[in-house]
Amino acid sequence: MKYNTIIFDLDGTLLNTLDDLCDSVNAILLRHGFPKRSPLEVKRFLGNGVGALMRLAVPETCTDEEVAAYLKEFKEHYEQNMENKTRPFDGIMELLLDLHRYSYHTAIVSNKFDLAVKALAKTYFGNLIPVAIGESLNVRRKPAPDSVFTAIKELGSDIKKTIYVGDSEVDVLTAKNAGIPCIGVTWGFRSREVLRDSGANYLIDTPREIFTLL
Repeated sequence: MKYNTIIFDLDGTLLNTLDDLCDSVNAILLRHGFPKRSPLEVKRFLGNGVGALMRLAVPETCTDEEVAAYLKEFKEHYEQNMENKTRPFDGIMELLLDLHRYSYHTAIVSNKFDLAVKALAKTYFGNLIPVAIGESLNVRRKPAPDSVFTAIKELGSDIKKTIYVGDSEVDVLTAKNAGIPCIGVTWGFRSREVLRDSGANYLIDTPREIFTLL
């Protein structure tokens, strides 16, 4: 077995979270009289954590203090509404069931805040993915490799048998910084061209294709 450990990104890779993220962003924007953002705009803002998402979503004239306040409101709203429209992408549950059946080690690392990452992982994947790590004060945000290293340690795995799966240029760089190969998925929030130009080792169009690379 070439690889026995698969580290997944969450948003845009395992779960289609765009609608719930967009709804929470717009709830805060409308609350403060700002223009709404389209799903396409929110998709473009994703990848570097919710702090970056809100900074990009609000008007450029907002101060850092104002953005911090809006971010707090966003987190509170999203925590209450993050399971309204979110769903696993087609084929993901079947993939995870088979990985579990064949005793692969799996984990999630995400730039979403840690509370939401753990809650979503538990709700949608249960014991199929035992380790889920989000952004926190203790773990630097991707593309720093900290979350990958932490996940491998918690799984008791070997980095030499680990591969990373993600949908964005941030994921590709995270894998590079961790010294492991990256599978770029084309069903997520970035295009095939972005993944290819970022240097993903592999590109796949369906979850089942992961098995051809393991």
